Amino acid sequence: MDRAQKQESIEALKSVFADAGAVVVTHYMGMTVAEMTELRSRLRKEEATFQVVKNTLVQKALGGSIGEAGDALFTGPVAIAYGKDPVSAAKIVAQYAKENDKLKLVGGILGQTTVLDEAAVRALATLPSLDQIRGKLIGLIQAPATKIAGVLQAPAGQLARVFNAYATKDAA
Repeated sequence: MDRAQKQESIEALKSVFADAGAVVVTHYMGMTVAEMTELRSRLRKEEATFQVVKNTLVQKALGGSIGEAGDALFTGPVAIAYGKDPVSAAKIVAQYAKENDKLKLVGGILGQTTVLDEAAVRALATLPSLDQIRGKLIGLIQAPATKIAGVLQAPAGQLARVFNAYATKDAA
């Protein structure tokens, strides 16, 4: 990599850390290309990305904003998983790490300043995703409106049944 390519990579990583809800840091030692491809396809379905990174470029991109604890995450063969939703990448990577012993969760970065350890990333993976939270919220908002409509329609339906009963009684 020449100097211009390194600077371009640093800028790309800066935008990743700025835009991502959470960045999950992993060690991928011993994974085959097929295993990496499978993990990437799972992440792509959730609009997340898995990228192998160079440690020195990541540390330059972060510019010391996460301190020594964050710099300690980036040693050895490191890959990062990230997406706009802070939970989706963590959830998929944690699940894949259970299935494949070669992928190790190291930690993560939430925002640009909070360093997460492995246990915190696993806890983040248990939370509902942003889409699931939105669905629950919409369901909660719609439920009262549905109940109100049912209550308002009930008297009219009862009145119609009473009229129907009188009409069938008179006809008989």
